[in-house]
Amino acid sequence: MSQNTKKENQHWASFNELSFVAGMRLLFWIFRLFGRWPFRVVLYPVLLWYVLTKPRPRAASRDYLRRVSGYVAVPTGMPGVILHFAAFAENILDKMLLWGGLYKTENVQFHGVAKMEQLISERRGAVLICSHLGNLELCRVLSLQRPGLRLTILVHTKHAQAFNQLLAALNPASQLNLMQVSEITPATAMILAEKVEQGEFIVIAGDRVPLAKPPRVALVNFFGAKAAFPVGPYILASILQCPIYMLFSHQAGQHAEIHFELLHAAPRLPRKGREQALADLAGSYASRLEYHCLRVPLQWFNFYDFWHLPELDTTDAAR
Repeated sequence: MSQNTKKENQHWASFNELSFVAGMRLLFWIFRLFGRWPFRVVLYPVLLWYVLTKPRPRAASRDYLRRVSGYVAVPTGMPGVILHFAAFAENILDKMLLWGGLYKTENVQFHGVAKMEQLISERRGAVLICSHLGNLELCRVLSLQRPGLRLTILVHTKHAQAFNQLLAALNPASQLNLMQVSEITPATAMILAEKVEQGEFIVIAGDRVPLAKPPRVALVNFFGAKAAFPVGPYILASILQCPIYMLFSHQAGQHAEIHFELLHAAPRLPRKGREQALADLAGSYASRLEYHCLRVPLQWFNFYDFWHLPELDTTDAAR
């Protein structure tokens, strides 16, 4: 295998995270017929097969749990990996239940929602930086029930087409408000500027390196080591001159939580020290992501070598 191929294989988009979708479809119907505990009984043999046959996601999970164990008690080694993937499977089930109309949303606890309500009432848009912690689909489903809350979710889902088709079969609305974006171009920025001016919220993940080669990132501390975080969300918010909020959604015991946290009211990137300003914003986001990961360590679902540093672009070509 060539060096270039090795580098490409390290990118998250090269992993088919949901290759056990067919198994999840069967498990979904087991849940519908018998409940969650029978679902879990059947789940673990499927998980054991998946973990044993997928060395790279297995190694990524093991590495992540080892790093987190330095901060909070969490199972490590193979037992931890299995529990990590079990949480992932439960998360997928919850997404299916949400779009299938079978998830009880009345017990969801909201934090920081007053600030969002004010933006909605003033018809002001913003950039919402989400993550692969917990269940973003909960926010999407609830947004459809809230008049005035309009989301545009920037996604790259070619690696998860089977799962998207499964959700679409449960509810065609699951495909609404998704905008396929591999990288933010000037044309994309113009479209998004119009949406923000109309009071929409642009949702973009802050914990995955963009597909552009080399990707625009900042290297910041995350669980004790440098990791690459995209700077696109902060450049976008600077161009649009709108607030940046962080969005975290995860399961906490018997209830789900949704957190909205202000990252910056309206960032302006200076000509001098621009890279440092971007690194500071990315570092602030990474710090809050780390905080929420420590609350629910098994619910961060980035099953690739997050701390691998391939050839990256950490300079700003768009001065």
